[in-house]
Amino acid sequence: MSPKTLITGASSGIGAVYADRLARRGHDLVLVARDQARLDTLARDLHARTGIAVEVLRADLTDDADIARVADRLREDGDISMLINNAGAGLGGLVADQQASDIARLIALNTTAVTLLAHAAATRFSRQGSGTIVTIGSVVGLVPEFANTVYGATKAFVLFLSQGLSVELAPRGVRVQAVLPAATRTELWDRAGADLSGLPPMMEAADLVDAALAGLDAGEAVTIPALGDAGLWDAYQKAREAMLPEFANTRPAARYLG
Repeated sequence: MSPKTLITGASSGIGAVYADRLARRGHDLVLVARDQARLDTLARDLHARTGIAVEVLRADLTDDADIARVADRLREDGDISMLINNAGAGLGGLVADQQASDIARLIALNTTAVTLLAHAAATRFSRQGSGTIVTIGSVVGLVPEFANTVYGATKAFVLFLSQGLSVELAPRGVRVQAVLPAATRTELWDRAGADLSGLPPMMEAADLVDAALAGLDAGEAVTIPALGDAGLWDAYQKAREAMLPEFANTRPAARYLG
């Protein structure tokens, strides 16, 4: 039996490249996105080129009912062995200039939907003792200096969620990978209202996904395709871990005592 993967945000950009690459690897697919026409076109193309089975599941992952439908599919379809938790959005401008409704929608898509779908997959995968969850974060979640505050906060959440899930689920045979893209050429920029003429050079989505899959194959829990020196991430992790014993102190640090 072919492996089956559910991909959110599959109609374009990173999600569509994941669909192509996994179809080439022989995965049957469940493609989730809002744009029915794009999904249908992609599904026909993938089936024609690779022969894999492709199902389209239209859903708006800012809508509670649609999130629940996709989550139910992850819980109930025992053939799905991988979730690519890719759907997300950006939001341009500074927090003080953004609309509260836009912020709420961004948080719903980038955190709530990601968490509930990961939970649905984790519930079944942990019970069966196998499965893979891939979450697409961003290096922005590590860089508050970029002043993309709410978006960056949602991506910091995604990284923590992935790392926590990895700790919880690895003993049960479930793999979790966080992928942190740097600037990548997708439609997200236009949808976020960015000035496309002023954007920096970007990684192509195909290169990003190929690197992410190479990281997955290598067993990485966190993959940062643009990071040339993997030792920098290792040092970052070691610095964080070095603080952990201090968190057990029951008295404030000396510098806070009069």
